[in-house]
Amino acid sequence: MNRRQFAATAAAALAAPKARAQAAPLTAQQYIDRITAKMAAAKNSSPAGAQFKRDTIKAGDPATPITGIATTFMATLDVLQRAHKAGRNFVISHEPTFWHDPEPMPELAADPLTLTKRGFIEKNKMVVWRSHDQMHGLRPDPIFLGWAKALAWEKYRDAADPRCYTLPATTVNAVAQHHATKLKTKSARLIGDPNLKVTKVAQGGHGLEENMRLLAKSDLIIVFEARERDTAEYVRDLVASGAPKAMLLCAHLSGEEAGMDEFASWLRTIIKEVTVEYIPAGDHFQI
Repeated sequence: MNRRQFAATAAAALAAPKARAQAAPLTAQQYIDRITAKMAAAKNSSPAGAQFKRDTIKAGDPATPITGIATTFMATLDVLQRAHKAGRNFVISHEPTFWHDPEPMPELAADPLTLTKRGFIEKNKMVVWRSHDQMHGLRPDPIFLGWAKALAWEKYRDAADPRCYTLPATTVNAVAQHHATKLKTKSARLIGDPNLKVTKVAQGGHGLEENMRLLAKSDLIIVFEARERDTAEYVRDLVASGAPKAMLLCAHLSGEEAGMDEFASWLRTIIKEVTVEYIPAGDHFQI
């Protein structure tokens, strides 16, 4: 070996540990820090903290090296199993992993199903992190944007109120069929006349006050988490009064799943080290 070959070999040997260190997979906490920082910059606010109490790790060790990322509406046991099989050991869920909001619910700590689900996550070295409050603070909100894109309604969106849409003249029944087909759900219940002609449609909210506001400026509201004890009963009486209004009450996931697909697309712009995959939970209701 001549002097030049020796020098090249020595340099390569010295560089090898550095290269291996650079290739080490990032941890869940490192990805969380990157994501929350980017989200904070996008909405001009501080990273997830006290004001984002929901947005925490729900199970798993934050120091876990990550091999792949999955986004989902809800980290159901079925989603976790599919994510593990696909090699995605970091699951970002929009809704609770252990069913109750806010998490954790003390009464569930010793629940056998809780232990089974947590055990699966820990055994397979997975991490589940919830991203909810900060995500809804983004503009545009990826959850609502994903819903509009899935329905191909972006061009109908009201610039002044992003929860309202002006459609070409149609009927409540046609909207319901379109919604079921595009969002892969049949879980839609109707209050009102299915043949009612509509052009103004709004994406409803949780509470009666918000839904009253939207009903005043629309023919039809589509809601996913409205309480039956107030909004549904209000619309029932509104229809009985003779008002030409209607409401579709749909499965929770049909309003938000497409948004987590949209969020996965956004994540791919800032995460290049591993694969980011959207895993749908799917409509679990049988009718």
